[in-house]
Amino acid sequence: MKKILCLIFGCFIGCFHYGQSSKKIGICYDLAEVLKVEPTPLYKPHLDASRSFGVKLLTNSKTVQKYINSGKFHKIKKSGKGYRVQKLDYSRPYMVSKAKTTLEKMGARFSKETKGHTFTVSSMTRTLEDQCRLRRVNSNASLGISSHNYGNSFDISYIRFNDVLKYNPKMEIALEKVLKFYANAGRIYYIKERQQSCYHITVRNY
Repeated sequence: MKKILCLIFGCFIGCFHYGQSSKKIGICYDLAEVLKVEPTPLYKPHLDASRSFGVKLLTNSKTVQKYINSGKFHKIKKSGKGYRVQKLDYSRPYMVSKAKTTLEKMGARFSKETKGHTFTVSSMTRTLEDQCRLRRVNSNASLGISSHNYGNSFDISYIRFNDVLKYNPKMEIALEKVLKFYANAGRIYYIKERQQSCYHITVRNY
């Protein structure tokens, strides 16, 4: 009987220790190290714009859910006029109201410019944990804070239009025309990311 009790107790301690260790292992980033990474001069305006919405750095699912529950984050539909959202493996289809509205307006403008064509949104809001998972499959993912970590940035592919993965220079020119219009109007910042074949867009708090 004593042996059985000892065995049960040993298993319990082992499981408890494993559970605690798993929790520690589960956090795949060191916040102190992440915060040390300085943004490039090109990227700094994106971070400054992101922090102006009053959203704290999104570390995990709970922090995202908090902003969903408070009504600060809004669900982005899988499709709308002029845009489609691809399957999101490393980000979440939620953004602040102004980012959602800007995406929808950009989609409508693109649709008008191209007579009904659509562009593809490839990424949206990410937590630091999402970023860690992404870095495991993509070494180019940001090591520091990303503007995606605040709920007002999204990426648009420049090699996928109308749900077709194929380089289309005519559609890319039309997309960049829309991006320049909103950038000149003071509503967004954008960067062309050649390694990811996308435009990284950050909505400003205009």
